[in-house]
Amino acid sequence: MCGNNMSVPLLDEAATVCGSETETAAVIFLHGLGDNGDGWASALSNFHLPHVKIICPHAPSMPVTLNMGSVMSAWFDLKGLSPHTAEDEAGIKKAAESIKAIIEHEAKNGIPPHRIILGGFSQGGALSLYTALTSQLQVAGVVALSCWLPLHRTFSGASCGARNIPILQCHGECDPMVPKEFGELTSRLIKTIVNPEMVNFKCFCNLAHSSCPQEMDEVKKFIEQYLPRI
Repeated sequence: MCGNNMSVPLLDEAATVCGSETETAAVIFLHGLGDNGDGWASALSNFHLPHVKIICPHAPSMPVTLNMGSVMSAWFDLKGLSPHTAEDEAGIKKAAESIKAIIEHEAKNGIPPHRIILGGFSQGGALSLYTALTSQLQVAGVVALSCWLPLHRTFSGASCGARNIPILQCHGECDPMVPKEFGELTSRLIKTIVNPEMVNFKCFCNLAHSSCPQEMDEVKKFIEQYLPRI
């Protein structure tokens, strides 16, 4: 089912791993600032879930304020990494629409939103959270690694379809870029937006701003739970 992607720009060059049998589910995973989707596609393919299609798009290149205007892959501009920093509202909303377009494309090709998990790391995780919580397309769940909720100061609430969405949020205890406290604040906020029983926040000792085998084990369990074979 890895078919024609020409109508969705982010899918043209996305790192995509097709299932080894009929695809009845998908994971759309978004990389962090300055990265691309290749490494995450490889890592997720190690789960060996034959019915799951893995889609890891590459963010466009743009100047990033946080890095003194250097051009790099980014889902939206980042002006800083604290809860009080000004945010690129227009860029965040535009990026969310581009991810919704991928979900809609997969739905047209036979994988409905409720069979899609949206996930990401750092900036990609932030975009995944924002997209899932604001979209009328109810996805199966969200994997949010080492991230935060964008536009949290003005976030008006989740869409009707997102109030019971399962969310796995993971964070490193020693993260120097997006501190654990920021992740905890995000978790507390999310629990006021959606059903708190559906939010699971896990911390990992000695983990900085990266992933680890134990974290990936949790991600695999989450995917297996919410995207079972049918």
